[in-house]
Amino acid sequence: MGMYIIGIDIGTQGTKAALFNEQMELICTAFEESRLISPAPGTVWQEADDLYGSCARTIKELLEKSGARGTDIAAIGVDGQMAGIMGIDSRGQASTYYDSWLDMRCGKYMDMMNERAGKRVIALSGGVVTYIHGPKILWWKHEHPEVYAKTAKFVTPQAFVVGRMTGLDAENAYFDYTHLHFSCFADNANKRWSDELLETFDISPDKFPRIVSPFEVVGKVTREFAAISGLAEGVPVGAGCGDTAASTFGSGMFRRNMVQDCAGTASVLCSVVDRFVPDTEYATLVMMRSPVDGLFLPLAYINGGGMCVRWFRDTLSGKPAASYDELQAEAETVPPGSEGIIFVPHFSGRVLPNNPFLKGSFLGLDFKHTRGHMYRAVLEAVAYEYRYYLSVLRKLYPNDDFSEMITIGGGAKSPLFNQIKADVLGVNVTTFEMGETALLGSAVIAGCGVGVLPDYKEPIERVMRKQAEFKADMERHAAYAPFAEAYLAAMDTLTQYYKQL
Repeated sequence: MGMYIIGIDIGTQGTKAALFNEQMELICTAFEESRLISPAPGTVWQEADDLYGSCARTIKELLEKSGARGTDIAAIGVDGQMAGIMGIDSRGQASTYYDSWLDMRCGKYMDMMNERAGKRVIALSGGVVTYIHGPKILWWKHEHPEVYAKTAKFVTPQAFVVGRMTGLDAENAYFDYTHLHFSCFADNANKRWSDELLETFDISPDKFPRIVSPFEVVGKVTREFAAISGLAEGVPVGAGCGDTAASTFGSGMFRRNMVQDCAGTASVLCSVVDRFVPDTEYATLVMMRSPVDGLFLPLAYINGGGMCVRWFRDTLSGKPAASYDELQAEAETVPPGSEGIIFVPHFSGRVLPNNPFLKGSFLGLDFKHTRGHMYRAVLEAVAYEYRYYLSVLRKLYPNDDFSEMITIGGGAKSPLFNQIKADVLGVNVTTFEMGETALLGSAVIAGCGVGVLPDYKEPIERVMRKQAEFKADMERHAAYAPFAEAYLAAMDTLTQYYKQL
C-alpha cells in the first residue's frame, strides 16, 4: 500500500488538493481556479467536466511537485460545496450542470416549500429551506422537465466527482450524511430519505441515491482517471463529505460542547452536540451531521461577515487603504459599543434566520465618530450576531456547557476581534494555528476508511497548535448587553424600511 494520502477540496473559488504523508504532515498543495458561469444576476453554475477535470489536474500537479509516484498513494478523500446539487444519468454521467449554491433562480420554489411545509422540513431534515437542494430539484422538475426525466439521481458535486473517478453508475451512486440538512427531503435523525417530505412535494424516491458514511470506501480509481491524473489504477477513494463538515472535522471539532468561530469570508459559529434537536422555533441553527456518526454540528453564519471587514478597509479607510493593524489600533481606543454606532453586516440579506430584505447599514453616526469607531462597530456586529446564535444554541441544549470557543481563519489573527467576541459572548476564546483544515479533514477521513490511520483524533490534534487565549471580561460583557439588544431591534426596524423600498 502507498505511503501518501491525497485530500481534495472542491470549493467555490477553486479546487485545491494536498498531499500528506502517513504522519499527516503536509507535503505540497495544488490549486486550480473555478470557472463560475454567470450570464445574469442570480444565475450561477459550473460545468460538470470542469469539476472532474480540476481534480485530475491538481492531483497530477501534486505528483509532479512532490516526485511521488501514482503507486505511492494509499487513499484519496474529497470534499465539496454543500448547498448546490446536480444530476446524473443511469451511467453516472452528468445530466445537469452543477447548480451552484449561489444560484437564486429557484426562489419561487423556496417560497413554496416554506409555505407548504417549512417547519416540517426543519423538523425532519434539520435545515432551513433557502437556495438549497430541495428548491433546486423542484426548479429542475418544473422548469426543465425533460432534463429532470433523464436524471436518474441527484448528487452533490463531491459525490459526482468521486463517482466519475471510480466509475460508479447511478445504482451505486451515493449521498453522504453530512449533506442531509441541505437536502430538504431527509429524515436526518435516522439517516434515510423521508417518505413524508417526498410525498408532500411529489418527488420520486428513485431520484435519490443511497446514504453513506463519509468514511466508506466507495470505489477505486479507474484506468481512465489514472491516465489523466497520473495515479495508479485501483487507488481506493472514500465517499468524503461537505467542505464545511470536512473543515470543522479537520480543526478538531469532534468533542461534545466545543464551540468554534470560523472567521473567514463567511463568519460561522458552530458547536458539537450528540443529539438531533432541530431549530423549528427560531429557524436559525442548521443541524449538520459531523463526519463522526452520532455527532451533530449545529451552526449558523453571516454570509460575508469577513467580507464586511475587508470591504470597510478597502472602501472606507482611505487611499491607499489603511492596514488592518492601523485600523485595529484606532478601534482599540474606542469604548465598547462604539459610542452608539450599530453596524448591520447583512449586505445580501440575513441567511439565518432567513431575511432577504436586510441590507448592510451604519446607524447612529455622529460628528464625534471616527474611522476607528466605524471599524470597531463592524467587528462588534459579527459578535452581536454570534451572541444571538449562541442564545439559540443554549435554548436548544439547556443542559450543555458552551463556555469555551476556539477561533480559526483570517479573522482570528486580530487580537481585538477575538477580545470583542470573548466579551460580547461572555466566553473565553482560544486561537489555534490549524493549516488546511478541510484538506486535512478529507485526507484523515480517507486514511481511516482504508485503514492507513487507526484513529482520526490523534493526527488532527497533533497539528492543532495553540496560539493565544482571550479571557472574557464580565464587566464589558454586561456593558455590551444593551448594544446587542439594540442590534437585534435595528434589524427588525430596517426590515420594514427595506421592504418598502
